[in-house]
Amino acid sequence: FHHPSLNDSKQLSARKREELRPIIEENSLAWAVTEVSPAEIDEINILWASVAGMQRSIDRLPLRPELILVDGNRFRPYRDPISNSIIPHKCIVHGDALYASISAASILAKTYRDEYMKKMALEYPEYGWDRNMGYPTPEHRNAIERFGPSPLHRRTFRLLPDPTLF
Repeated sequence: FHHPSLNDSKQLSARKREELRPIIEENSLAWAVTEVSPAEIDEINILWASVAGMQRSIDRLPLRPELILVDGNRFRPYRDPISNSIIPHKCIVHGDALYASISAASILAKTYRDEYMKKMALEYPEYGWDRNMGYPTPEHRNAIERFGPSPLHRRTFRLLPDPTLF
């Protein structure tokens, strides 16, 4: 998949990512987004939880990839559950700025995350997730200090210096 506006998702505005999302979904050969729970992230850490999420997304694809391009420098070999063979992968640091497929995947991941955070902001409005998308802004940190962590907060990610709050 290619589109002239594709770029590192961090370089695109939220509005531009939202504009690209349906284009990516409609024109890509295959795509999938998978959620990883805060508890799993706490159990295996953010890096390996991201890898697990990527691999679960690959499991859900209607097509089997010939090569897996990974944004970053770490990945675990992926064994295709259908053929039981390892699909080769290539890790590319800053890959979302270099490969359209990685950019598209990153845009889908961020737009689905933002959609989820806006939905969770309705349940937990005190944390301002509709504005900060879960990033540790001063507003978010202050809300944790005032209200304590929600069930959605990762316990292994210290947003505040006082460990008793988590």
